[in-house]
Amino acid sequence: GTKHRQRTMAADHRDELFRHITGILQKQKCHVYRINGVEDHIHIVTHLHPTVALSNLVKDIKLATTELIN
Repeated sequence: GTKHRQRTMAADHRDELFRHITGILQKQKCHVYRINGVEDHIHIVTHLHPTVALSNLVKDIKLATTELIN
């Protein structure tokens, strides 16, 4: 979720955000089944590659999306 549940993901920018997240996941050799979300959170359905630590992947996604949104 977003900091303090702020509604920072405007509908007109979500597709760009989801494409960016898809790129991050594909770089990590993860298969993306679905990404969706609303103003204050997203859902990702992916196959986690065995060499990828979930905590690192989440950190990478959060850092990259924060930079993109801000």
